[in-house]
Amino acid sequence: MARFTLPRDIYHGPDALEELKNLKGTRAFIVTGGGSMRRGGFLQTVEENLQAAGMETFLYEGVEADPSVETVMKGAAAMQEFQPDWIVAIGGGSPIDAAKAMWVFYEYPDTSFEDLITPFSFPTLRTKAQFCAIPSTSGTATEVTAFSVITDYAKGIKYPLADFNITPDVAVVDPALTYTMPKKLVAHTGMDAMTHAIEAYVSTVACNFSDADAIWAIELIHEWLIKSYNGDEEARRQMHDAQCLAGMAFSNALLGIVHSMAHKTGAAYSGGHIIHGCANAMYLPKVIQYNARDPRAAERYADIARRLHLSGDTTDELVKSLIAELRHMNDELDIPQGIKNYGEGGVKADVSIIDEQEFLEKLPTVAANAIGDACTGSNPRIPTQEEMEGLLKAVYYDTDVDF
Repeated sequence: MARFTLPRDIYHGPDALEELKNLKGTRAFIVTGGGSMRRGGFLQTVEENLQAAGMETFLYEGVEADPSVETVMKGAAAMQEFQPDWIVAIGGGSPIDAAKAMWVFYEYPDTSFEDLITPFSFPTLRTKAQFCAIPSTSGTATEVTAFSVITDYAKGIKYPLADFNITPDVAVVDPALTYTMPKKLVAHTGMDAMTHAIEAYVSTVACNFSDADAIWAIELIHEWLIKSYNGDEEARRQMHDAQCLAGMAFSNALLGIVHSMAHKTGAAYSGGHIIHGCANAMYLPKVIQYNARDPRAAERYADIARRLHLSGDTTDELVKSLIAELRHMNDELDIPQGIKNYGEGGVKADVSIIDEQEFLEKLPTVAANAIGDACTGSNPRIPTQEEMEGLLKAVYYDTDVDF
């Protein structure tokens, strides 16, 4: 038996924010990140619409990129004081992910963070509040997923929390929020979405329901991402739908070792963070080379290539075409192909901000952490310690994977 879980309601398209006026409740706790939602007027619109619905609102601003355990616990304490019956998160993946984790500690204040690290072990939610997510970027799809990624900076590890309980009740996917996204953010979140869809399609627990969402998301992202990067508003609208479809797919089919590696390299090095979407973009072609030694995975990658009308007659030729096309997309989006060329903010650079010696010193630990990541179990191949270290070296030096 398999399970397929989505939010009860997904409101999408222009003016979807208006639907907030129809939510039923008394108090809404609004979680957001930096100032972009306020500068764009969207935060004010959310507050006004919730107040028009008859709710008292409380605004919790300042959730950082890659939200920390400390931010989650501080937000949960504020929720305890305000006692909302709706939690409304608006912004990129970080404030929505943080709000999901806050939700758990609001309803179960005696729970420890360590209790949540085991996948699908959360207590039953909705004893106090329902959850509404409003994404402003086109990539994480956390508005429709059962996942949240929280960083423990003291340990240098990102924890992917997973449980169907934290799938939002309502998602509001309004493309207007994406029209002012910076180009680099478009690139990174867009390739994050592409990775979600491809990993879901080759996952060992993929099914007919997830396949339908994944393959259509792949086609849409391939068609529209570069146009979106170049500022086309219709492309931004299409990408906002596409990333949501990819989220529906991976929330149910799960992911693979591209994400395992991205989670465990993101905060591991003193030189700076490796932005999640950029990491996925760099790592995906290498992981496809590794996974393609599994016959089922290879045929699924070949099927993607056929649907994208890439060249090739044999499975091997089609897989190679897919890898080449993804690398071409990285080039068009100004994304480096390996960590050796990863600069500040994910730009291409002659010298990486990730020191080579530190990378090699931490390689065994990072590899072991990646193998133990929650996303590894649904990957077509389960790497050994030696193989994971080899994969990480390949993504650092941008070399082919032949094992």
